[in-house]
This record gives sequence, structure tokens and C-alpha cells, in this order.
Amino acid sequence: MDLCNLKDIKALLARHGFHFSKSMGQNFLIESWVPQQIAEASGAGPGVGVIEVGPGIGPLTVQLAQRADKVAAVELDKSLLPILSETLADFPNAEVIPGDVMKLDLRALAESHLAGLTPMVCANLPYNITTPVITSFLEAGCFSAITVMIQREVARRICAAPGSSDYGAFSVFCQYYAETELLFDVPPECFLPAPKVTSAVVRLVPRKAPPQTLVDDKTFFRVVKAAFAQRRKTLLNSLSSSGGYSKDLLRSVLAECGLEETIRGERLGIDAFAELAFRLQSNSKQS
Repeated sequence: MDLCNLKDIKALLARHGFHFSKSMGQNFLIESWVPQQIAEASGAGPGVGVIEVGPGIGPLTVQLAQRADKVAAVELDKSLLPILSETLADFPNAEVIPGDVMKLDLRALAESHLAGLTPMVCANLPYNITTPVITSFLEAGCFSAITVMIQREVARRICAAPGSSDYGAFSVFCQYYAETELLFDVPPECFLPAPKVTSAVVRLVPRKAPPQTLVDDKTFFRVVKAAFAQRRKTLLNSLSSSGGYSKDLLRSVLAECGLEETIRGERLGIDAFAELAFRLQSNSKQS
């Protein structure tokens, strides 16, 4: 059975009486090159254990199971479980875990199901949970790499450079915790049903240490969050209204950092945000 062949897919789904769920954002792959390239890009191989989210009928799961020592695939839709039992029958190293990935302890999941292996993530993520799931995987702090297919718009935000229209708080968050790389696009016609947007595969390799040491993470992200809270405002006004800093303090600190009062948060990279956060913290203690 070819899990990316449209005829085989429809016969499989009809045999099990399966119906697509819009609320779960289900789009199954119908082009075999896609799961092959995703699995290859993930770095899955001997000694590796993979957490997958939303395996669907299992085309990516099979590709991963052919490369990695173990695949633990989390599936929310119970109606897919008997289908996966059939499609993964030849892969004893692929385990399906019924459940909602948003409610699971990801570190504990990796420790219990991928014991003794280097844990990584590889998945075709449902669009509606992309941001919180990527956030959770990064915050788990135990994965060697996170390779996911997501909406292209979000993939571009993750990898965006300061000053670009796609750059925002989520860009800073992802790049703070990982090295990010946009790999390739996947057009809508590669899916059943076809989504209305183009997808893209992105790879995040978590950093072993924070990219800055001037302030703690909490202080750093307090400033980042406030800087992007009102995107159209200048950094001065946004930090004043959303960060609770006085404008006099902000004017002084911006000058110390060599930043114009009219600059917006989207122009600052991680190093600039770190210096800004450090000087705000230092000057706040003195005043």
C-alpha cells in the first residue's frame, strides 16, 4: 500500500469509515517526495528517537521508522488509531500514543518512550496548534532538533531577520532558543484535502546555551513582549504603555544604547534587546 497514493488513501479511509475533521486541521499528504524529504531533513538515524505529532495515516511515520530506532507518534483522533494499526503493522519500532500533545509533558514523554536515544521532533503539524506546540517543544529543552511542516507564513516568521515585515516576538522567541532554517515549500496540491495556503518545512536546532548573558530570560522576554505589544508604535511608546517604564527612563536608556527615539521594536535583534533589557534593569534599580 502506498500511503501517498490517492487511490490507495481513499480505499483505506473508506474501508475504515473515516471522515476528515476540519476542527483538527487534517490534511493528508498525497505526494511521496514530501514525507521522504522531511524525514531526510530531520536527521533521523541510528541512535535517534523521534516524537511525531498528528501522524494521520502514517506516511511520515513510515519514513521516520525506516531511519530512526524509535518513533512515538501522538494522535488525537481516535478514529485514526485502527488505520495506523494497519499501516504501521510492519514497523514494530513505531508506537502510536493516543492523546492531545497540548496536554502532555513532552520531556516526560521523551524520557519514557525514547529512553536511551537522542530525542528529536519531526511532524506535519496541524495549522491550528503550530505556535503553541513549537513553543512547548522548545521550552521542553530536551530535543536535539525540531523539524516541522507548518503554514509558510509562520515558517517565515520563525526565520525572519530584524527589520523584515515577518519579524516579531515569535521570531525572537524561536531564534533565542534555537538556530532556525527554512528548508523548502510544499504547495497545497500535495495534500488531501488541499489547504488554502502553502506549507513550508522549517528546522530548529535548540541552542546549548542562551545567545546572551546580560539578563535572565524572564527580564529579556518582558522587554521583547512589551516592544511588540503595539507593533505600530515606536519602541519608546510601546515600552512605556505596555512595559510600564517611564518615558524619561526610556529616553535615557535608548540614548545609552545608541538607538533613535523613533525606532520600532522590529528593528532590534537579540543582542540589541539584551542590551536594552540590561540597561533598563540597571537604571530602574538606580532610580
